[in-house]
Amino acid sequence: MYLACQRAVERQVSVKSLRRALADLEPDQIAEWLQAGKGAPVLRSAAVLEAVLGDRPRDFTSALLLADAAFAQALGWSHVLPLLALGLKRSDLRKTGEKLRLACHRATGTAAAEVTREAADLARRAARLKEVAPKLRARGSDEAVAHFLARDSIAPTALTSLRSDRAARRFCERLVELGVVRELTGRDTFRLYGI
Repeated sequence: MYLACQRAVERQVSVKSLRRALADLEPDQIAEWLQAGKGAPVLRSAAVLEAVLGDRPRDFTSALLLADAAFAQALGWSHVLPLLALGLKRSDLRKTGEKLRLACHRATGTAAAEVTREAADLARRAARLKEVAPKLRARGSDEAVAHFLARDSIAPTALTSLRSDRAARRFCERLVELGVVRELTGRDTFRLYGI
């Protein structure tokens, strides 16, 4: 689900980009499902969700991603934002008709609020990282900071601009001390960091 969403949001919403994210589906089928719903964005999304799950009852990833794509198209957005994928519960995916439409309305409302809070927090953290970046003296730190700003999470070994794995780990620990990066795994080894 994560990889499919990541691939779908990288490019503008289209059948071609959705085909890249959902490789097991045919482009004609994707286009047909996206046209399943009419009307307001949430109604259209619910209709697409119901159509996909009607044809492929266990394919929750495709159903949610295509419903979010229909939502984005209905609102005129250029990229998919996975609101339904975040907001719907597994039990909601068994609903049909009016109950599914109500679940989709609730899901978009709660997910939109959560995404807005998270976006504000990430923007604040990214600004703080950019503010601290000129003070970092490690060789290759500019490129390492760019990696943090471009990715959800990163392992110290991926920071190849720093001289060694040890230097990369120390760099990440320093950013944690400064409060601009978080350690995401809670493990002692094989750690991942992100803003």
